[in-house]
Amino acid sequence: MHTPEALVRSHVVYNAKFLGITDVDQPKGTDMVRVAVRKLKFQRHIKKSEGQKTPKVELQISIYGVKILDPKTKEMQHNCQLHRMSFCADDKTDKRIFTFICTEPETKKHLCYVFDSEKCAEEITLAIGQAFDLAYKKFLESGGKDVETRKQIGNLQKRIQDLEMENSKLKKKLKELEDQLMDPRCSPAGSIQARAPSTDIFDMVPFTPESPITRRLNCNGISSPYLLPKDRDIDLFGAEPFDPFICGPTVFTPDIQSKLDEMQEGFQMGLTLEGTVFSLDQVDSRC
Repeated sequence: MHTPEALVRSHVVYNAKFLGITDVDQPKGTDMVRVAVRKLKFQRHIKKSEGQKTPKVELQISIYGVKILDPKTKEMQHNCQLHRMSFCADDKTDKRIFTFICTEPETKKHLCYVFDSEKCAEEITLAIGQAFDLAYKKFLESGGKDVETRKQIGNLQKRIQDLEMENSKLKKKLKELEDQLMDPRCSPAGSIQARAPSTDIFDMVPFTPESPITRRLNCNGISSPYLLPKDRDIDLFGAEPFDPFICGPTVFTPDIQSKLDEMQEGFQMGLTLEGTVFSLDQVDSRC
């Protein structure tokens, strides 16, 4: 086990031979890595018979992931972030072979990385597991546990903005109706020109079943737009229902929120560490 400071503030280094990468069907499972190891070992033996050597790599393990570099030029070949790792295993009989499954962010494919180390496969596997635990704790300490709360706050802020916009529209509509009612040339409905009512000999307006007060009350039958159902899925307030995978721009920019969502999902899935026997046939001779 390494000190937390080594994995948090810096990284630990291991050297290994890189057998390669291959697709697997599932993010976890001994059967997945066993098939991958056999496949890559077989391919490596073919290349070895053709005179190609197994490339050596440098592994840098920290809470920020597992970096695979060229040991001489230090050029980074792969950067596997911990929250995208779901399974890590080492061969208990060989002591050299270890592997991990990492999900590719763009294609969502599950990729199995296979390595041949100098009898320290278990140590590397434990180091990756330790880094994963520390990274998850750091994620929670930095506010990752409040991601859902922040999203809900952002969604409520969006609803408030929608309601304020709807309120502004209604006020404008109400002002137009009031102006229309005050205009002597128009009726409350806005389509019939108002006429001066006839009077009797006492200059009184004769009684009619529909008085001006009655006509004014009829204006209250106007339907508010936000009370009518619409084609899209909205709630009573005219805002889209809360979606745990969509964050309002008032909280985080979409790219940052997407990153937080991905990290939260990956850490919650967890990293499975396992010691197993990959295979015992002749293909497993030293690469």
